[in-house]
Amino acid sequence: MKKLALTLAAALMMSGAAMAETVKVGIAAEPYPPFASPDASGNWTGWEVEMIGAVCKAAELDCVVTPVAWDGIIPALNSGQIDAIMASMSVTEERLKAIDFSDVYYNTPTMIAGPKGVEMTADAAGMTGKIIGVQVSTIHEAYAQKHFKDVAAEIKIYQTQDEANQDLVAGRIDATQADSIALDAFVDSPDGAACCELKGTVPDDPEVLGLGVGVGLRKGDDALKAKFNAGIAKVLADGTHAEISKKYFKSSIYGG
Repeated sequence: MKKLALTLAAALMMSGAAMAETVKVGIAAEPYPPFASPDASGNWTGWEVEMIGAVCKAAELDCVVTPVAWDGIIPALNSGQIDAIMASMSVTEERLKAIDFSDVYYNTPTMIAGPKGVEMTADAAGMTGKIIGVQVSTIHEAYAQKHFKDVAAEIKIYQTQDEANQDLVAGRIDATQADSIALDAFVDSPDGAACCELKGTVPDDPEVLGLGVGVGLRKGDDALKAKFNAGIAKVLADGTHAEISKKYFKSSIYGG
């Protein structure tokens, strides 16, 4: 009987382990250094990948990083292909119509990069007559369409920010707009350093640019939201957020 009891106990433990919920955390399948990029072996690395691991550990969640094409990532969430989004997605009024968000886990300015030696300001006056490159389905595309469409020569839309950066290097566009950290990494890279520089921060528009970056969640998934909020609060309080950030950035990227 003792042996049978132990066998049943072991079976129950195995059953419980098998039933443990796995949270699929979606990231953009396109490289977005230094936040997320695949290495030579195809493993995803970067600040946001490390932050996913830290937040999920603090929240006691079993998370699996799941790459999804950026322009399909919200539909993937709402259809149940993934359970959360941690892909530098800003909290905006427009997105809040479709999904919910956790508390903010980072917040940085939006900037313009352009060729060295070219006088250019990061506003409508500076973008007048320019060809501007932005990534599809981002706050940067929305901002450019709202603030620069009537003055720019053209707004070119790219599937990835890296494609926009490379066209700037090649001289096919005059400027690109993106998150300050992503553009910092670009202008510090060999190609970016040779040609380009930051031109400044765009005038703020919270309605378009949002209030910072949060975890995207399905509406009504309040229990998972509470767990992510608890995990974010813990990594901010215990110094884990700052420790990971120091590996990638010169200053704090938390402004929430």
